[in-house]
Amino acid sequence: MNIAEHKLNLIRQIDQLPEESLLELEEIITKLRTHKKTISKRQFGCMKGLVVSMADDFDAPLADFNEFM
Repeated sequence: MNIAEHKLNLIRQIDQLPEESLLELEEIITKLRTHKKTISKRQFGCMKGLVVSMADDFDAPLADFNEFM
């Protein structure tokens, strides 16, 4: 389905909506058009305490890579 078909399908569905739903849909579309994606800066230390436990041999070489070492 191309974009023109999607638009036509939406128009057909909108034509069948009751008036209350049309007003709600208008609000949703307005929010979608004005929504700005905000990217927050990462804060140092924000993941502190997330890893509760780690295996004792975490830094040990993996046996699968022995032939490459």
